[in-house]
Amino acid sequence: MSKLAMNLSAAVIALVVALPVQAQDTPDAGTVVATVNGTEITLGHMLMVRAGLPEQYQQLPTDVLWDGIMNQLVQQEVLSQSDDAKETFRVRVAIENERRALLASEALAALAQQPVSDEALQAAYEAKYASADMGKEFNASHILVETEEEAAALVAELEGGADFAELAKEKSTGPSGPNGGELGWFGPGMMVAPFQAAVEKMEIGAVSAPVETQFGWHVIKLNESREMDAPTLDSVRDELTGEVQQQVVADLITSLTEEATVTQLAKDEIDTNVLQNLDLLEN
Repeated sequence: MSKLAMNLSAAVIALVVALPVQAQDTPDAGTVVATVNGTEITLGHMLMVRAGLPEQYQQLPTDVLWDGIMNQLVQQEVLSQSDDAKETFRVRVAIENERRALLASEALAALAQQPVSDEALQAAYEAKYASADMGKEFNASHILVETEEEAAALVAELEGGADFAELAKEKSTGPSGPNGGELGWFGPGMMVAPFQAAVEKMEIGAVSAPVETQFGWHVIKLNESREMDAPTLDSVRDELTGEVQQQVVADLITSLTEEATVTQLAKDEIDTNVLQNLDLLEN
């Protein structure tokens, strides 16, 4: 070998040695990690199994996951190559359904990546809240006792001029008692149904007849009520973004379906009970 060739060879070797190991052989999804009778199992296959694992398994150390996933794929491959493995009609239609579902999921994922414009959000906000009746919210106080008789006696005392807040401090078994029974502001659905229904029928300043709930018997005083304001756009931005995206998906599905050539067997042309006959998959 000439001196020049020897120098070149030494330079190449030095360059290769100097390269980081990762740069020389960086694995990707196509990296073959095993072969079974010539059939390749790739890192991509392992990653797909990893992605589909239940959450409790996802937390395992990677060396444990590697062994488990590798063993699963090798075992599945040797079984799939065995004489007893037949690509039956059941297998074929299952593969077709899985492929269809995965491709549909890819289409939905692509739509989900598309940003929702401020104009679309504003339009959705106005459509939902601009003229919506948000209902009322209420400010009330109550006295909670164990029996109807106790509640009725309290009503009689209040009708006789007793102070509601003082009675609440003295008699109420609820956590609001020390605060004079004050509950603050609450909107629809925030109180148990019998309590909410009673409040919604009351006049400002009125005291209710005894009201029973699972907590006991209540005597209620309605202090104030007011119309609820619509939420701000920022407070419902995430909610509206999801709704707009859902509508985009629905509109696209409708559009694609209308453009497609679709033929369907009418239900009156077939006995729908045939869906119970899973034996047909064995043909």
